[in-house]
Amino acid sequence: MGYEFPKQHKLCGKLPIEQLYREGKRFVAWPLRVTYMPTEEETRVLVWAPKSLFRHAVQRNRLRRLMREAYRLHQSELGAQHYRLAFNYMEKTEQPYAVIEKAVCKALKKINGK
Repeated sequence: MGYEFPKQHKLCGKLPIEQLYREGKRFVAWPLRVTYMPTEEETRVLVWAPKSLFRHAVQRNRLRRLMREAYRLHQSELGAQHYRLAFNYMEKTEQPYAVIEKAVCKALKKINGK
């Protein structure tokens, strides 16, 4: 598996997102809340930073970019399994990339059961 993160790997659409949050399992890998569920299709990922915590779009975009980059580099830890994933940023302040990357790695390992 390469390091790419094309558009077809992004979770889009109201129904799949609602189904993920309704039926998926969730846990916290601080500063992220991770929601996931197994699926037959390709792995799709949603990254989210709340407007209620970060009023400026620049801050939200930066956090989403950091989460996507961490996932892109470590997506091979999921193995051959396919999931729908959602990474929700929960911390009230921006954390450095190293903290976000560590949380994403921890989450991917926990999902894969390693």
